[in-house]
Amino acid sequence: MLRYLSSLVFSVFIFCATAAFASDNEASHGEEESFDIAGMIMHHIGDEHGYEITHGLKIPLPVILYSKEDGLQIFSSSRLEDGQVYNGYKSEHGHIVKVNADGSVNENVHPFDISITKNVATMLLSSFLLILIFTSVAKGYAVNKGKAPKGIQSLLEPIIVFLRDDIIKPAIGHNYGKYFPYLLTLFFFILINNILGLFPAGPNLTGNIAVTMVLAVITFLIVNISANKYYWKHVFLPDTPVWMYIIMIPVELVGVLMKPMSLMIRLFANITAGHIIMLSLYGLIFIFKSYLIGGAVGGFALFMSFIELLVAFVQALIFTLLTSMYIGSAVEEHH
Repeated sequence: MLRYLSSLVFSVFIFCATAAFASDNEASHGEEESFDIAGMIMHHIGDEHGYEITHGLKIPLPVILYSKEDGLQIFSSSRLEDGQVYNGYKSEHGHIVKVNADGSVNENVHPFDISITKNVATMLLSSFLLILIFTSVAKGYAVNKGKAPKGIQSLLEPIIVFLRDDIIKPAIGHNYGKYFPYLLTLFFFILINNILGLFPAGPNLTGNIAVTMVLAVITFLIVNISANKYYWKHVFLPDTPVWMYIIMIPVELVGVLMKPMSLMIRLFANITAGHIIMLSLYGLIFIFKSYLIGGAVGGFALFMSFIELLVAFVQALIFTLLTSMYIGSAVEEHH
């Protein structure tokens, strides 16, 4: 319910801000200025040095740079706002570059950027929430041992049991226990970040292909390290005539690589598409500058919030389900 109320409030806020924007623009310029909706969308779904809540309100984050020429540099991202130059560095199209005395980019210096960006800060926040939530759940099991669950424990227990009994155990088999902690962490990490991204000013963490790639690579390593001899026999010595090996072995190797690729692209594409749709709806208000359009967008955005919340759960579930199936196929005994 909080999610839907926040979306409605955000829609009303944008609607009112748009009306004010239109009035001020007509009064001061007497003509309409074009609204760059593509730039707005790309800005909001991308990463940045600083956490922007709304236009003009940004929380500065630490910028951490290292280069052979200047060594380690740590300063606030607020020092690079509006094209400012600080210690010979400036932000250009979201990337921090070294500049010469005349303001031109120094192509010979490439600083190693390990800054706490918006996505990194969000990942730290979601990790803290995971630890906090499941510490409370574990404490609840210890205190209420043999009793009915209470509080957040009663909320999460049906989800955990559903994942264990209907998703992970059937896919992996009787050896599911050693993979259960990873799969449970994977599901709730994706779910929490999907939901955080739905709030106004929410980050697009699971819509960042670097994040989904790391999750897919971890799954790839677990699957292939855990794989038994029957799995590798199926890859390198498939049950086909020998003359078909020249076709089957490359196909099987491509399949091994395509599994993590499918995980990476599916999560990235679905979450990013959802953000683009919502931002496109809000952009219509700025384009048409109409109370009628603003009201219609607010109502439709509220409806889309239900869809986006469903997608947040479904994408976390699909990623966990496919990971379980890949692990299950790698550890399955020969029949």
